[in-house]
Amino acid sequence: MILSGTELGSGHSICFLHGLFGSAANFGSVQKRLAERYRVIALDLRNHGTSPHAPYMSYPAMAEDVLETLRSRNALPCTLVGHSMGGKVAMAAALEAPGAVARLMVADIAPAIYPPLFRAYAQAMAAVPMTAELTRIAADRALAATIQIPAVRAFLLQNLRFGLQPAWRIGLDAIANALPLIEGWPNLDEGAYLGPTVFVAGERSDYIRPEHRPIIRELFPAARFAVLKHAGHWVHADNPDGFVSLVDAFMS
Repeated sequence: MILSGTELGSGHSICFLHGLFGSAANFGSVQKRLAERYRVIALDLRNHGTSPHAPYMSYPAMAEDVLETLRSRNALPCTLVGHSMGGKVAMAAALEAPGAVARLMVADIAPAIYPPLFRAYAQAMAAVPMTAELTRIAADRALAATIQIPAVRAFLLQNLRFGLQPAWRIGLDAIANALPLIEGWPNLDEGAYLGPTVFVAGERSDYIRPEHRPIIRELFPAARFAVLKHAGHWVHADNPDGFVSLVDAFMS
């Protein structure tokens, strides 16, 4: 599958992969800053943003989407930078095609199984009444009963198209059905990725924990670890200056 995306700059290729319910636009400011030095591509993963929808989602399938798209753009080998779900996609791509991945940066996720935290989000989104008079305020109010954090509701509502026929832009049903796979980590037979790798944790996040290090070391023997201060799970949004500095340091 060829994915939608944005591209800026020239030089060594860096590809950003967003998290669940996100899009390439999440990296907008980071992409613009790094494009002064690199060719920076940000992709919408399947069923997200303006990329095609598909009934099936798995990390091997999404990794192949990324590799196929970058191949079509003559952007391989490429540095992959993936956040959360996008980090798992990036890891799967590096393990599947190590020669195509020059470097790997994984932002606040591990190759591990996580609790089903986002199923309630998907259910709340599906329950928003898609009436012609739907407003952002009404949609926010509909989500608020389940999702108490305003910033999270605002993030999710970026995926909602308003107007005479309101609808979710994303493939919400496919995403909801795939959540058990998205929360997990596949059994891959590709061995290890030996290239330069860094795992970036948010200072206020617990997504990368000490007990994850053995499996990380097994799959990514060259892995180093960094903690981004003043950041939670959304590291690139919480501390964009620090995140850009980390990417620059990793590239050098």
